[in-house]
Amino acid sequence: MKFTVVSKGDEKSNTLSEKIRIYLQDFDLILDENEPEIVISVGGDGTLLNAFHRYSHRLRNTAFVGVHTGHLGFYADWMPDDLEKLVIAITKTRFQIVEYPLLEVNISYTHGNKESTYLALNEATVKSVEGTFVMDLEIKGEHFERFRGDGLCISTPSGSTAYNKALGGAIIHPSLESIQIAEMASINNRVFRTIGAPLILPAHHTCRLKPVTQPDFTIGIDHITFLQKDVASIQFRVADEKIRFARFKPFPFWSRVRASFIDE
Repeated sequence: MKFTVVSKGDEKSNTLSEKIRIYLQDFDLILDENEPEIVISVGGDGTLLNAFHRYSHRLRNTAFVGVHTGHLGFYADWMPDDLEKLVIAITKTRFQIVEYPLLEVNISYTHGNKESTYLALNEATVKSVEGTFVMDLEIKGEHFERFRGDGLCISTPSGSTAYNKALGGAIIHPSLESIQIAEMASINNRVFRTIGAPLILPAHHTCRLKPVTQPDFTIGIDHITFLQKDVASIQFRVADEKIRFARFKPFPFWSRVRASFIDE
């Protein structure tokens, strides 16, 4: 089996990553950074997001494993003290593959430029460069509302516990193929109206944003933020691709939620 290790970059994560590399190669696994069958992320959820985007071109052939060197993370099944158990599990155990849905973001431009397409594991955010963010929101090709406010966040189920939750969005089990739209400080008064609540769309529904007052936006794809100019529309939908996690032991999603937000 071919593997690689992606580290957060701090001393603790680097030391642990090197141990994993040595141990797995001692068991005759092949270190391959270009075409790994399994990617071991050592750090936090941000490290796994980096690993996901690094290998998003080969999702059908790569599975991910998270080792957390800080507090428990949503994408981490393993802690540093479990290193030997993890190595034995990878080398001796037939692991289960768990697939989670992803978000596809397609951006088209006013001057006929080539469309841009991105995949997000957690969420995509759209904000204005300056002034009030004004977008027409379409669902399944029909106008739903004209949104005014700071911006919109469109998240995956597995990303519903991240920025989406901070915006008051619902926590969705990642086995449900859906996307969620959450508002950022919407303007609601006698003149302007939005739905004022998160929207959850099934896999066969698309969401499209169309600019009203300006064509330039700051767009975030997970932890990556960039400026997009001359935007004609932005479409969001459940992607055809999925992220694959190598699961060696049970860790139910709701246990992760409880451990992250409720347990002391």
